[in-house]
Amino acid sequence: MTIAAPLRSSASLHPPRLRRRRDRAAFRAVIELRCLQSGRSATSISASTSPAPVAPSTELFHRWRQLRDRRARDVLIERFLPLARKLARRYAASNEPYDDLVQVASLGLVKAVERFDPERGYAFTSFAVPTIVGELKRYFRDTAWALHVDRGAQERARRIAEGQQAITARKGRPPTVGELSEYLELSSEEVLDGLQTAEAYDTVSLDAPRPSEGDSLVSRLDALGDEDGRLGLVDDQATIFAAARHLPERERQILLLRFGQDLTQTEIAERIGVSQMQVSRLLRKSLHRLRELTNARQPDS
Repeated sequence: MTIAAPLRSSASLHPPRLRRRRDRAAFRAVIELRCLQSGRSATSISASTSPAPVAPSTELFHRWRQLRDRRARDVLIERFLPLARKLARRYAASNEPYDDLVQVASLGLVKAVERFDPERGYAFTSFAVPTIVGELKRYFRDTAWALHVDRGAQERARRIAEGQQAITARKGRPPTVGELSEYLELSSEEVLDGLQTAEAYDTVSLDAPRPSEGDSLVSRLDALGDEDGRLGLVDDQATIFAAARHLPERERQILLLRFGQDLTQTEIAERIGVSQMQVSRLLRKSLHRLRELTNARQPDS
C-alpha cells in the first residue's frame, strides 16, 4: 500500500491571513446550512457574524443554553474553528479535498456547540473532539469509499494503514504481513483482509491512461481481452466428449490423434501399427457413430 508523503506544516501551507479567511468562509457556509435547515433567511446571518465583544466561553455557553442566543452560539463556533481545522488535518493524507474535510469538521463543531452542557463540569474540547472526529469518520464511512464497506472493515483497514506508516518510519522499509500482524495484534488473515479492503476505498476508471511503451496513451480498457470466439463451441465439445465415451478405446485414440494432435492418417497408422486403409475405415465408422449419438442427445424440435 502506498504511503503518502508527510505533510508540510500548516504555516507553510496556508499563511495566517489565508487561514483566517478560510475559517470565516467555512463558518459562513456552516451557518448558511443551519439557516436553510431552520428556515431562516441567509441574509439574517450578517448580524450574527458581525464582530462581538470578547466574552468568556462559559458566559457564551450560558447565553446559548439558557437564552438560546444565536449570536453567542455563532461566536463560539467561530472561536473554536481552529480546533475543527486541526482535526480535519489529521485526514489530509486521504484523497478527499482538505476544504471538504474542513466543512465536515465545522458541521461537527456546530453539533458539539449546540449539544454541550457546561454544567456537567468538563471542558468543551473534551466533548467537541470526539464529536468532530465522529462526524469525519461518518463522512468517510458514508461517502468517501468508492465501494460500500462495513464499519468494522473500514476501521481495520485504517489501523493497518497507520501501522504501515509507523513500521515504515521505524524500519525504513514497508512492513511484511507478519510484522503488521504482530504490531496490530491481528491474525495474518485479518491483515490480508484489511489490505484487500483498503483497495475498495478508491477506484480507477477503465478509460484512465496506463503506462505503455513509447509516447502513446493506452487506456486500461485496451488491456482487457476480447471475447473468445471459441466460447460458442463449448456446448458442442461437451456433447461430443460425452458421446465419445461410448466408442471403443481404439477408435477414441484414433479420433484424438487425428483431431486433437492433427496427425495424418499415415502417421496414425504407423503409431498404432495398422494400415492407412484401416485408419480411414475406423475414422468413418467413428464419425458416423458420433453423429448418431449426438443426434440422439439433441431435444426434439
